[in-house]
Amino acid sequence: MAASISRWKPLLHLDFCGEENDSARLAVLEHYDIASLKDDPELNALRAFAAKLCDAPIALVTLVVSDQQKFLSRQGLASTSTPRSMSFCQYAMVEDDIYVVNDASTHPDYRDNPLVTGEPYIRFYAGAPLVSEEGAPLGSLCIIDREPRSGLSELQRDGLKVLADAVMRRLTARRREIEKTAGELESERLLDESQRQFDNLADALPQIAWSTDGDGIPDYFNQRWYDFTGIEKGQYPGSKWLELIHPEDRERASKVWDQAVSSGEPYEVEYRLRVANGDYRWTLARGLPVRDDNGDIVRWFGTNTDIHETRLLIESQRLLSQELSHRIKNIFSVVSGLVSFASRDNPEIKGVAAEISDRIAALGRAHNYVRPIADGPTSKVTLKDMLDDLFAPYAEDGTPRVEVEGAGIVIKESAVTPLALAFHELATNAVKYGALSVPEGRVSLQIQEEGESLVMRWRETGGPQLENAPQDGGFGTDLLSLSIERQLHGTVEREWHTEGLHATLRMKAETIKA
Repeated sequence: MAASISRWKPLLHLDFCGEENDSARLAVLEHYDIASLKDDPELNALRAFAAKLCDAPIALVTLVVSDQQKFLSRQGLASTSTPRSMSFCQYAMVEDDIYVVNDASTHPDYRDNPLVTGEPYIRFYAGAPLVSEEGAPLGSLCIIDREPRSGLSELQRDGLKVLADAVMRRLTARRREIEKTAGELESERLLDESQRQFDNLADALPQIAWSTDGDGIPDYFNQRWYDFTGIEKGQYPGSKWLELIHPEDRERASKVWDQAVSSGEPYEVEYRLRVANGDYRWTLARGLPVRDDNGDIVRWFGTNTDIHETRLLIESQRLLSQELSHRIKNIFSVVSGLVSFASRDNPEIKGVAAEISDRIAALGRAHNYVRPIADGPTSKVTLKDMLDDLFAPYAEDGTPRVEVEGAGIVIKESAVTPLALAFHELATNAVKYGALSVPEGRVSLQIQEEGESLVMRWRETGGPQLENAPQDGGFGTDLLSLSIERQLHGTVEREWHTEGLHATLRMKAETIKA
């Protein structure tokens, strides 16, 4: 055949024309699922109307594949395809307009074509190109006559173009259906794969993992949950999982969960959970909400961590701490008693013995805050709590004589004893020599954070007039220096005024604050 694919010329199809780019055109053609479109009712109707419009015995909707032209819809021909080497449509599909051959028997490119020299004895051919949205030529809507013609009327040419556009709309609709189905299948595959990955990850966790809907109703537990509790999947749906919580913890756990769901705040609570053998083990439950773009909670994700051994250890330590505290208090009492007995037999040390007894008593009061046991292991000690106890003996008719401001901070256990000893010494000296030695005297203690420092200002007023500042030195001074400077790495500044002492204690806040 004289004509060849290399003669294709329209710029619209430039990327898909030529033998070297035909693979790109065929790749586009695969999106249409040719087999499902064969004898499609809508294509049949369009093909039949094309035949009637052009008064032609043969009409075809063809798609040109690698080595064939396939007929999606046909009339006047028994065969469903022909070799591409015989195809008229491979040339029609690359034209910008209707491709017409008036008499194939005399046309130099077609007169030796087997479809011209034999059945169906093509003489007249007119084909409208079928072009994809990418510009790929796919085939044609064509009509064929066994007799030569001078061409098509204007109406026939315009009608054939309109029908070809309708054929392409049907092909494109089918392509969209295929792409949608493929997209849905791919989405399902990706979702299934994602779920498998999530399940594998969750099952590998040592903790129980769970999730709920936005209303707090559980809808997922990892394998660790079923291994831990020994229940079967599907048991205890909805809120019935609460039945697995120890009866003494159930109301509290439910209340905390309901409050978290209603407020959207993170969820955290400790409770005992029933295990497979019927015993109960302490777990720490934590959960966080997941919100949509509007800020509404759509899911909760959380974990339960087995903390049973930790709880038992804490309880054991609490009992041991309580016992030690009791024994230490007994030691304080014994030592104080020994000092009292010694002072009776040796009146000359009565003053020193009294001071020592006072300091032992102060240590005893401070010790109550070193190992807090009344509220359990999570209780917190504030500086105000400790100072109120230390200064309580100096109140007059229930009215404090030492007014404390800004002491609401929580303090470390390591800071309790040094601070207690330091302020005991300041208060004792105020009682002996300063503002608290007279009824009208008062002391103000202001505690402030200044940058990274915690500053405590002790101010005595209303005390006896001092003509000369007391000489530095003595056990009290050494004890104050030991407590603040050596143990807490702070500084102590003292100024003697006529009405009493002004002392400034300055320490790093991180040394004091818990």
